[in-house]
Amino acid sequence: RTRRVRPLTGKRIHFKRETNSVEATISLGESLGCVLVGGLQIGLVGALGAGKTQLVKGIASGNAVDGDPSVTSPTFTLVHEYAGQLRLIHADLYRLESPSALVALGYEEWIDNGSVVVIEWADRARSILGDDILWIELQVDGETRRSVQFDAFGEAAVACLNRLQAELR
Repeated sequence: RTRRVRPLTGKRIHFKRETNSVEATISLGESLGCVLVGGLQIGLVGALGAGKTQLVKGIASGNAVDGDPSVTSPTFTLVHEYAGQLRLIHADLYRLESPSALVALGYEEWIDNGSVVVIEWADRARSILGDDILWIELQVDGETRRSVQFDAFGEAAVACLNRLQAELR
């Protein structure tokens, strides 16, 4: 059974941040990891090398993931799970052939159990992602400079992004 929910609708806010190094991208992710709420979906999009996995490293650190999980992109394993304040599920859709493959991996169960689900290459499954999502686009603006655009759709994502903006002030 595949939920067909049109994503990116409802309440929305927007926020943009620049980073100038890998460390700054990780730090931005740490700030986000500190304000996560259970049941949140985070969709990451951007070119290869844009910093998606670096952002996830920071999110895991800010979420107080147990030990040093050595967060890496799950390009070949497709999914990594980390225990922290909230269970963090990190999926990479780069190699998936269709959105239905995400459902086969257990997507609906991840969302229903209150975990935080971070999906790299989320644009490849936009047709099945729910309508409460924090959409983050990373753009390469130079060798180390990144433009990170946040768009929150739905109550949980908007609340999380509001908390992030307050955290970064």
